[in-house]
Amino acid sequence: MTILSIDAGTTGVTALIVDRDTRIVARGYREFPQHFPEDGWVEHDPGEIWSATLGATQDALSSAPEPPTALGITNQRETVCFWDRETLGSARRAIVWQDRRTASMCEELRAAGHEADVEQRTGLRLDPYFSGTKIAWVARHDPATWGQVTSGRVAIGTIDSYLIARMSRGLHHITDPTNASRTLLYDIRSGAWSPELADLLGVPLDALPEIVPSYGECARTDPAAFLGLDIPIAGIAGDQQSALVGQAGFAEGDAKCTYGTGSFLLVNTGSRAVASSSGLLTTVALGHPDGSLSYALEGAVFVTGAAIQWLRDGLQIIASAGETQALAESVPDSGGVVFVPALTGLGAPDWDPYARGTILGITRGTTRAHLVRATLEAIAFEVRDVVDLMAEEGGVTLPRLAVDGGAAANDLLCQIQADQVRIPVDRSAELQTTGLGAAFLAGLGTGVWSEEHDLVAARRTDRVFTPQADGEADHRRWRRAVERAKGWLAD
Repeated sequence: MTILSIDAGTTGVTALIVDRDTRIVARGYREFPQHFPEDGWVEHDPGEIWSATLGATQDALSSAPEPPTALGITNQRETVCFWDRETLGSARRAIVWQDRRTASMCEELRAAGHEADVEQRTGLRLDPYFSGTKIAWVARHDPATWGQVTSGRVAIGTIDSYLIARMSRGLHHITDPTNASRTLLYDIRSGAWSPELADLLGVPLDALPEIVPSYGECARTDPAAFLGLDIPIAGIAGDQQSALVGQAGFAEGDAKCTYGTGSFLLVNTGSRAVASSSGLLTTVALGHPDGSLSYALEGAVFVTGAAIQWLRDGLQIIASAGETQALAESVPDSGGVVFVPALTGLGAPDWDPYARGTILGITRGTTRAHLVRATLEAIAFEVRDVVDLMAEEGGVTLPRLAVDGGAAANDLLCQIQADQVRIPVDRSAELQTTGLGAAFLAGLGTGVWSEEHDLVAARRTDRVFTPQADGEADHRRWRRAVERAKGWLAD
């Protein structure tokens, strides 16, 4: 018995086939293009995401030992799509979570005194990161698409909703609480769309998807639409919540950090929605079949792995992410270079959409090795800032940090991270925990695993990195550099 997992990330789609022993037995991956029509704008073509999904899934199926019996989906969370309910074609490009175009709209809402109510209802901040102001931007600036939304022809949803619509040939328009809780339109305490927030942002509730539990059979694929597969869709979760599940983080106090395009540290707070006043987000960790919710505190860092991608594709000073460790280890330190990768603004703890990337400390002796090492250090500094904030403001002291994601394969990064957070860093044996979590949810939803304990027992560690060096001076220098990066576009 196997489960198909679709992980629709920011730069590509990964398909996994997971067996009953929680092992990945087949996989496929396809990248899709990134579109940057203006400074600070990031868009995806939903059709290209769908094509990548089909290609990655076909690759995984071609080497799978047997056909899957269920499907789990995880996705980049705050990206918002618009599609025709009948043809399933995209009405416009999706606006990606990294997009900063709605910064001024967030300022307008803040100036009008709405932020306290928004934070109380959603656990989020007024920031361009989240979906709600992206939808409001389309209403204001794209009348052709918005006219189709208000007429009922075009649906609105996050990537999970769009993929399920395509897989079910338009029969289902659904999402789960983890994705809904990232829209600025969902009340995390009532567990439903908020009419007040929808009215504030001008979003028609009937354009939004029905909210279903994060696991349990909620839809079915149409074989004519999805590679001949006729299986239940039984797991749905945003990528960071899915990674927490993939790390078997079911208990209160469990924490994980995923190094993907950005880095996201989540701590499970159980049935308590712990409020934050200075930079952390309160979010839904899972929506359970009985209607109850579990919650998490989250620190969101927007650019970590994307900074390495920028070194490769933008500066072209590396050929692949895999060479960063050896290159960074070729120098004893960064040579005084500090890189603040605020390429799409700053997330936790600074929350500045007007910040931009900054490189300080360059001398004539600076080499690409120094810049690569400074990039790895920046990732560790950003995560440390979140860990410190959780201890100071959330009262959460972590005994260890479970890590996953592509960049976690870098031993040097993991060691620098342990030195910075001053606790053991426990690297999962399977770095694809985001996709693994979606499979776990689908398996729980269809009875492949009867209880969460089965998955806790199956979690495997690759290596534990313990603190070795004192990184305090380096971190103080990092914080000075962050202050210089803030507010660059404020005028």
